[in-house]
Amino acid sequence: MEEMDAQDDNGHVTKRVTLPSGKTIEVVYFADEVFLAQPEAPGNPVAEPQQDLHVCTECDSELVYPVQWEEAGPDNWSVLLHCPNCDVFREGVFTQDNVELFDEELDRGADALARDYKRLMRANMADEIDRFMGALSAGAILPEDF
Repeated sequence: MEEMDAQDDNGHVTKRVTLPSGKTIEVVYFADEVFLAQPEAPGNPVAEPQQDLHVCTECDSELVYPVQWEEAGPDNWSVLLHCPNCDVFREGVFTQDNVELFDEELDRGADALARDYKRLMRANMADEIDRFMGALSAGAILPEDF
């Protein structure tokens, strides 16, 4: 998501951009920069059609993640994607909306990983407690062990 602030007296334009990581940065442009005045100028690549960026175009894995990204004009992002399943790297230019949808999918994946991690951690802790209690009951742990 981005917000364009008005041009100031010094001929600068400030744009507030929210990166796919969730960080917000302010980018300062000089008023004579080409892509501010002409969004479809040759220096601004055209974005690819809307697509599920988390899905690999080679193997259909849903584990694709961004390796690197940078602004590509006023409304687009150049993103390097990596599929850990088939080890394919792919670079493309995508709209802000498409990148935001990708970011939401990454957040859902991170939440799922955190839930699974907590569940696994609890299961491991319960197993350790059971083994410790068994060792205590069997007299295998003595005060000298501590």
